[in-house]
Amino acid sequence: MHIAPDLQLPSLPEVTLRALDACHRDESYRAISEIVSADTALVARILALANSALYGPSTPIRSVDQALLRLGTRRFHTLVLTAALRQLIFELGGDEWQQLRDFWRHSLTTALTAQALATLTRYPEPDEAFMLGMLHNIGELIAIKTPATETKQHYLDHQSDIAARLVSSWGLGPMAADAMRYQQALPSELRDAGHLVKLISLATRLALSDAAGIAAAGTVFGLNEELTREINRRIGHEVSGMAASLGIPLDEEYNGESASRQLKQTILRQAMASQAINLADVTGETKDILAETVNSLTLITGLPALCFGHTGDNLVLLSGTIGDIPDLAVTAKPGGSVLTEAFISGLPVSLGERSPTVLDRQLLSLLHTPSLLAVPVISGDICPGVFALGTDNEQLPTTLELAAIFTRQLSAALANRPLPDAEAGTDGKRLDREIARDRLLRQVHEVSNPLTIIRQYIYRLRGRLEDTDVQQELDVIRDELDRAGNLLLRMSHTDPTEHDADVVELNAELESLARILEDSLFSSENRQLTLKLCNQPTLVAAGTARIRQIVINLVRNAAESLPDEGGMVEIRTSCPVWQNQRTWVEMEITDTGTGIPGEIRDTLFSPVRTTKEAGHSGLGLSIVKQLVDDMEGIIACRTGQEGTTFRILFPAASHKKNETD
Repeated sequence: MHIAPDLQLPSLPEVTLRALDACHRDESYRAISEIVSADTALVARILALANSALYGPSTPIRSVDQALLRLGTRRFHTLVLTAALRQLIFELGGDEWQQLRDFWRHSLTTALTAQALATLTRYPEPDEAFMLGMLHNIGELIAIKTPATETKQHYLDHQSDIAARLVSSWGLGPMAADAMRYQQALPSELRDAGHLVKLISLATRLALSDAAGIAAAGTVFGLNEELTREINRRIGHEVSGMAASLGIPLDEEYNGESASRQLKQTILRQAMASQAINLADVTGETKDILAETVNSLTLITGLPALCFGHTGDNLVLLSGTIGDIPDLAVTAKPGGSVLTEAFISGLPVSLGERSPTVLDRQLLSLLHTPSLLAVPVISGDICPGVFALGTDNEQLPTTLELAAIFTRQLSAALANRPLPDAEAGTDGKRLDREIARDRLLRQVHEVSNPLTIIRQYIYRLRGRLEDTDVQQELDVIRDELDRAGNLLLRMSHTDPTEHDADVVELNAELESLARILEDSLFSSENRQLTLKLCNQPTLVAAGTARIRQIVINLVRNAAESLPDEGGMVEIRTSCPVWQNQRTWVEMEITDTGTGIPGEIRDTLFSPVRTTKEAGHSGLGLSIVKQLVDDMEGIIACRTGQEGTTFRILFPAASHKKNETD
């Protein structure tokens, strides 16, 4: 039976509600990832999209974290909203709600157990084990939403094959598919099976918390009974905690109708807010956008509203839906009113039962209402304005939710619009810097040319001489030329107005370095430098100078390893890469040289000897190793007769709202 890779599957409404809330609150990607990872339907949806042809041929996504980074915040928010809308089409009965809750508990228990076992047995990708644990019984989820009894039973009887086919269709590889296919194999058949197969099979058994699972742990991994029971106990506690945080009852009958109604209301309110914002022009200056969107806010709340914009030290009344707007400017400093409190705190503030200040009374008089709600607009790290809504306190929770949804969507619209000239500032200084930078690059190019010629002649001369002492002296000269070339490259890529950054866009640096490296090391027609850079952001948690020094040393060694008849050096990047419970940016530098001699490999990164004629050794690699170690990265080498590849994992940089480890 054919199953589409992009499945439409039911989720527990509590999970979808929490995911929507996290997206609209702009929580960190790690917090969003934890919520999404706890639901099989959302995991399947995000994997299908992240590994689809939409992103072209790229590294398969094997964790939700990687998928979030590939999709980006806006696209992922849309995915969650779409998934929420699709939940409305599923009409489940009482028994089916109970089955869905039990399915959720078992899949999450299996996933957490697989992750714990992976860490315990040193499997390099614990997150992959977690994800496959979430997906192992996806056939049961398909069966829950299938009305026909005969078809439902087919899905239940072929869960392993269904999961294997889906995992293969998402490009997760044959080992992941085997882990799904052989999950029900007997423990005695798994002793010499692949690591991932054993992890998933044992996790599915331990999730049942029975004696057979305890015995299987000893057979498959040699785990004693006490340790296995402790794993079960800890996982059970973690699942209970997750359920409690989402409001999912585990110890009583479950019916998702109430949460489904709440989900429908939330989706409706978000759709109303989105439609209202679309009616306004959000392409001008911020104060003009705020002044215009006050009408949209009144449209969805049915309440009179005022809009104040932040100008200098004041909050200035820009517009309203009350008729004539008086000239009113008040200090933005704390004064006790709900308006200034909302501006300073960045949170909605209701007048409620508090004693109104004079400004509160003025606003109540303008709005002709008994109470007042102030809702700030947050754009990035600033608050450009505050809306004041007239209320009667009877529908305050609904009004507060609508206003909060509206301002969050308005903030996103402000952040994503092109800045007008009045806000973006002049480009004169930036243009001057670009001109100066271009002049410096041309000067470096002119100086690099004779250095390159000298280096090439030294290289050829060294090969013709048999005197070891003379060869060593030539090596000293060449090393000094290398150092001079490094200094020139660093000068050409250093902005005197900026310090060495803690975050580097690796792809941009490689493109910039390649232009000069091509002129200096690959000027001959039979030598070629190629870049194959990934399409994802490659932000690295490292200083710019260190990245340049690593790349220059490795590319120079690679170029010198090429035979006289020529060859190619390729630089490839990939991001994100998940390994050892961390997110990395991967860079590979590959040459088509003759490889590293056997006697050199054991001391490859030690600065004890040089074999420049064979390539890849000497002081340069020891410096590279030290630089990579200092930034807590990982470097590895693969070499053979057809060439050498150096692979480096740089720690991925954290975003302000998308922090990694």
